[in-house]
Amino acid sequence: MISQDAAAWRRISAAGAAGATGAAALLLGACTPADHRGQAGDGPSRPPAASSTTPASADPLASCPASGVQIRSTGSDAAMGLRALGLELVNCGDRPYQLNGYPVPHVFDEQREPVMLRVVNGAKEITSGFDQPPRPVTLAPNERATAVLLWRNLVTDSTVVATNGEFLTVAPAAGQPAAEVDPDGPVDLGNTGRIGVSAWKKADPSTPVPTRPAPPPAPSAVPSSVSPPDSRL
Repeated sequence: MISQDAAAWRRISAAGAAGATGAAALLLGACTPADHRGQAGDGPSRPPAASSTTPASADPLASCPASGVQIRSTGSDAAMGLRALGLELVNCGDRPYQLNGYPVPHVFDEQREPVMLRVVNGAKEITSGFDQPPRPVTLAPNERATAVLLWRNLVTDSTVVATNGEFLTVAPAAGQPAAEVDPDGPVDLGNTGRIGVSAWKKADPSTPVPTRPAPPPAPSAVPSSVSPPDSRL
């Protein structure tokens, strides 16, 4: 029969082993490398996966990141194969924010793998009218700057697979942290392999903050062109 002292020793040994395992787990967690996505010198990294706990109706500008700015899309337009996606940068911090250049986009496929493409500053190879050079912009808190991403859904070589991006991140400038932006549809580059960007410019304070158009009202049960039946019949 096992003595009480031996049984107690076994219980103490088991508790010590469990504590050591927990301590090792904490040490491994503390040694996880820091996330350096978006810093200068780093290549395009995968955008963060959408959190299932985030409410779908949450305002994208409700929380201000450490950078002091939020970037979002203001909707897209397509005509004759030319695509244009509006961008808006808001100074959500409490101090002035400096801009002088072009936004830096990265496109990702449906597996969130980076899509290789060439960014054209000024969009000269894609269309005209977006060639204004960058100028220094200072945004006071709550002020906005705008820019446009442009590309063509053009296939000129049937031997080259057309590129369709599903996710998009945009940084205010090279070497700065990027934010995931709603592309408002696929980034269908065809096989052009390039995307153009216009320079940041300060938004007119009198211009209202763009919002997505409300969905059309649902049709009524009785079409308006049909007269209601005569109650006298």
